[in-house]
Amino acid sequence: MKNTKMNQTLLTLGLLAFLPAGFTEAAERRFAYSYGASPFTPGSLELETWATWKTGEGFDRIDFRHELEWGVSERLQLGLYFADWRWQDGEGSSFHDVALEAIYNLTDPNEDWIGSSLYGEIKGYEDFLELESKMLLQKDFGPLSMVYNVGLEAEWEGAGLEETKGEFVQTLGLSYLVKPSLGVGAELLHEIEIPEWEEAGNSALYIGPNVTLRSGRLWATVAGLWQVSGIDEEPDFQLRTLVGLHF
Repeated sequence: MKNTKMNQTLLTLGLLAFLPAGFTEAAERRFAYSYGASPFTPGSLELETWATWKTGEGFDRIDFRHELEWGVSERLQLGLYFADWRWQDGEGSSFHDVALEAIYNLTDPNEDWIGSSLYGEIKGYEDFLELESKMLLQKDFGPLSMVYNVGLEAEWEGAGLEETKGEFVQTLGLSYLVKPSLGVGAELLHEIEIPEWEEAGNSALYIGPNVTLRSGRLWATVAGLWQVSGIDEEPDFQLRTLVGLHF
């Protein structure tokens, strides 16, 4: 276990140290597990690729997501996850779902006392369906940005979508722009499962560092989170990398 944690630490630090060499401007997406609440650029188009590695005792999985985002107006952004798939140790790779996402901006974190947005998502494929809603909050203090997301997920799966569960999720993020090309900070992730919508199950808490960078139209964000709640059934560590390209 000690060697595993050492490898996770070295991998995270290695990614955080390596990425800045190729980037020269600041990234717009400064968090890996949280969304900001800033207004959008009308007509903007962006391609994002996500990879999330989750590992624990006898468990290794990588989730991949490919998303196309479109800024409809300053207040509305739509996203299409056209391919969500995963690789799991011992099971190989498999296609998981497609999804539609909408974010509606309510207030501006620079002009109002706090920025806020509403987030909605629907995803599914074959015997799987999930609905997700969130409130996104953001406050900026010069180069420092603070975000908080809170939401609820409802999931149905299995034959006839008979298996149901819910999940309460909240995230907190801090990001400081050291220079226009580089932001560093930390993120917190808290998840509570609600099996069959009867009573709260595992309450898993994760925390770790993040870094975000940009070069022209290309940006990247990385965050490595360690579980600090001691739940054996949940991943001990997860590492998320996002890469985006503006068109």
